[in-house]
Amino acid sequence: MKRILPLFVLPALAACAPVEAPQPPATEPAAYMALGTEPGWTLEITPAQLDYHGDYGETRITAANPGARPSFNGRRYVTDRLTVDITHGECNDGMSDRLYADTVMVIADGKTVKGCGGAILAPTDLAGTSWTFVSINGVAVAADRPTSLAFEADRLSGSAGCNRFSGSWSREGAMLTAGPLMATKMACPGAGTEQENAFFALMRAPVRIEFPSDGTLVLTGPDGRTAVLRRSI
Repeated sequence: MKRILPLFVLPALAACAPVEAPQPPATEPAAYMALGTEPGWTLEITPAQLDYHGDYGETRITAANPGARPSFNGRRYVTDRLTVDITHGECNDGMSDRLYADTVMVIADGKTVKGCGGAILAPTDLAGTSWTFVSINGVAVAADRPTSLAFEADRLSGSAGCNRFSGSWSREGAMLTAGPLMATKMACPGAGTEQENAFFALMRAPVRIEFPSDGTLVLTGPDGRTAVLRRSI
């Protein structure tokens, strides 16, 4: 004999079932950047507008964002004066070995230029790259103290704001081991010495390397110390 539950029990059982919270709709990044060379141009796409600077800044076109149309492996924006085609696929900026996620073609008042845009991809190899410091252990580096970090085949060198340093380096997966680092012995006023000491303390142990999509390099030590660098070459 089948057992029939009273009707008043069914709503109670339904109320016990887990309810999935609605997921927010996916949104585009606040700003999409693209650039090209020969002649130099830049393009910024925001939810509100397209802002194009061409011919090394001599040409400027701003148009309301018409919304993206799907295209083969990408998307397209079409306005009266600007047409922008974004195609997903690795792109080199033509000036260095820096790689971007997309190939971008812009037609501005009938003139076609090509370049790259989107996320900056991690370099295939650190050797041959150069960086400048943005912050060390969460503190912005002093603007009046030049900084650098350059990687060669098995040596690194640079300055964290005071003395020049150099040493060996090796990488295994996401971990980088440096040193021992040798440095000059110059005394520096202000924040230069403090940020240098913080960097040397960070590099005493192997650090984890990460490449966020904004093109920075983040070094993180086992104790949570960090250094954020931006690519120069």
